[in-house]
Amino acid sequence: MPDDVGSRISARAAGHIGAPFRLHGRSTVGGFDCIGLAVDALACVGFDAAIFPDYALRGQFEEHVFAFFDSPAFAPALSLEAGDFLLVRTAPRQLHLMIASAGGFVHAHAGLGRVVLTPAPSPWPILGQWRCVF
Repeated sequence: MPDDVGSRISARAAGHIGAPFRLHGRSTVGGFDCIGLAVDALACVGFDAAIFPDYALRGQFEEHVFAFFDSPAFAPALSLEAGDFLLVRTAPRQLHLMIASAGGFVHAHAGLGRVVLTPAPSPWPILGQWRCVF
């Protein structure tokens, strides 16, 4: 297992490539959504699985994400490194979380029905980017 936090987060997320997509999913077997994948990846560095509040993918989702990453455990990322979390806009009123990894971004892709690695650069506008710093 890599030593630094970002590499561990990235490796954990990449280990789920191919897992099924499931809205509000939180496991490899049952499937992941983008939040479930992020929460699972953070668990490998000590975050509790229940850290992300209940959410809806529309409405206040953006505020929930910004509030979550506005904590001492995260810092805005000014460059891209493995393990960074990116909030992107995939369509009007549709937001999505991705995790930076070697060669691209790991994320739970609803359209493809599974967790995938999308090559960099991001195909969608980036609204925020954070790095776990503890």
